[in-house]
Amino acid sequence: MAQGRPFAWEASYPPGIAWDAPIATTTLGEHLARSVARNPDRPALLYRDSTITYAALGEVVRRCAAGLLALPEAEGGIGLFLPNTPWHSIAFFGAATAGIRMMQMSPLDAERELAHKLEDSGTRVVVTLAEEGLLKRMRALQARGLIDRLIVAEDAHWGGPAGAPVPADVLAFTTLLEEPPLERAPAVDKHVVALLQYTGGTTGLPKGAMLSHANLTAAANIQAYWASQRARPGDPPERAVHVLPLFHIFALTSLNRHLGAGNTVLLRQRFEVEQCLDDIERFRATTLAGVPTMWIAMANHPSIEARDLSSLRWPSSGGAPLPVEVEERFARITGTRLRGGWGMTETAPAGTGHPMLRDSRPGSIGLPLPNVEMDVVALDDPRRVLAPGETGEFRVRGPNIMSGYWNKPEENARAFVDGFFLTGDIGRMDAEGFFFLTDRKKDMILSGGFNVYPRMIEEAIYEHPDVAECIVAGIPDPYRGQSAKAFVTLKPGAAALTLDALKLFLSDKLGRHEMPAALELRDSLPRTAVGKLSKIMLLEEERARTEPSSTATQKQPGDHHGPPLHR
Repeated sequence: MAQGRPFAWEASYPPGIAWDAPIATTTLGEHLARSVARNPDRPALLYRDSTITYAALGEVVRRCAAGLLALPEAEGGIGLFLPNTPWHSIAFFGAATAGIRMMQMSPLDAERELAHKLEDSGTRVVVTLAEEGLLKRMRALQARGLIDRLIVAEDAHWGGPAGAPVPADVLAFTTLLEEPPLERAPAVDKHVVALLQYTGGTTGLPKGAMLSHANLTAAANIQAYWASQRARPGDPPERAVHVLPLFHIFALTSLNRHLGAGNTVLLRQRFEVEQCLDDIERFRATTLAGVPTMWIAMANHPSIEARDLSSLRWPSSGGAPLPVEVEERFARITGTRLRGGWGMTETAPAGTGHPMLRDSRPGSIGLPLPNVEMDVVALDDPRRVLAPGETGEFRVRGPNIMSGYWNKPEENARAFVDGFFLTGDIGRMDAEGFFFLTDRKKDMILSGGFNVYPRMIEEAIYEHPDVAECIVAGIPDPYRGQSAKAFVTLKPGAAALTLDALKLFLSDKLGRHEMPAALELRDSLPRTAVGKLSKIMLLEEERARTEPSSTATQKQPGDHHGPPLHR
């Protein structure tokens, strides 16, 4: 242990929670199977008007596992290109039970990013939904020779609207489920890669974080144990409203936590503020994990003061800093505070959390979670641990940390030191073990809970024939936290470029969440003394132009109010 036991944060833990508590790790298939055995008649998923018990979920997962094992093309892994639907849970745990590696793709991804993930991972089988936009994009990739087998599920099975017509040459998900339930699952090593979860690259295309069964079950069980500090004798199982997209690691681990604990998940395809508030009231939901944009929308809803949200015991916010006024308003309405923490795709995404039963630190990202060891190291020497109060780079290790990036040996050599993962996040730890995030070594924008990498946007903009130079940077956004702004110089003689025209050009190159929200045409872009484009100088100009002239109340770069952030 780098710092030696006991760690500073252990004295700040709430009563009954121990940092070195035993955290179980297993395979994902066993993780669900144990919960099915304990809670067969309990509702696992509520989706539209369908109630799926744990016993029913367990049976259909075993049918899915049997179907995938009978599909030779699936041996190299399957891709999930799905919104929030029970089909996602069935495919995810079915593949895990069969010992088949998975790779997730986001419906927000542009076609080139989807193609990269398929090619880089070697995935040749994809499960998607019979929804026109999703199916059209997968058929296009299939036509390019990147997909051998397309498995298509229908939301109408769960009472949803009729989807797009299912082509005759694809495999219907229901056909896959015609196999008898797998009676004996194959032996699976919990340390093999279960999931390639792609995370953006600061110098190019996304790279796949290799997360094992043990990593994913450790993260789920760490989160479940941390949440137990709010449990009271005789409390019924939790009821979790689940609206965050399951293709994001934050939501996926939340689902794994709840299904592993035998809780009931109210699964919704998307966030709709009215439905979310109704779900909390009607089903007496105890848990809702959201991003700041969701909490802002609910706080601004005209009926919020009249709503009974008192059932919420563990509401949490992640993905970006939460405005302090939103946090305070929810505390007043519900009697409980929004809590969050810090994590990354590479940590699956357990990292830090705020104690519920004691005061926290304003602006802090909280304490390292049980079994997660963190320290702060010098920026010029990742082996030199800094004292409390000193600023450096966070490094982290624990049972939830990925083994590395898929097919990236050189990046892995740089990312790990003495068994610790170097996060690229910069901050400090105080004397009581609370961590404070102040900056990011990585060039990244947090927009509405999603990671947006300026380099990828810049590379796409440079493909425009009229663009000479460009810099993309994050600017404050009152709703999303940050959004991307493009600063562009045009080639001599080029016509003026509008934001709408730029977005149209980028429509097949970037995801919707990556689209620039603002465009500024300039005669020149600032440069360093050695002639390199300077984003820092540009941001200083932007800050000087947009912030009040008085510095008395200005926030410093990296200040965070409320609980950030899972990315």
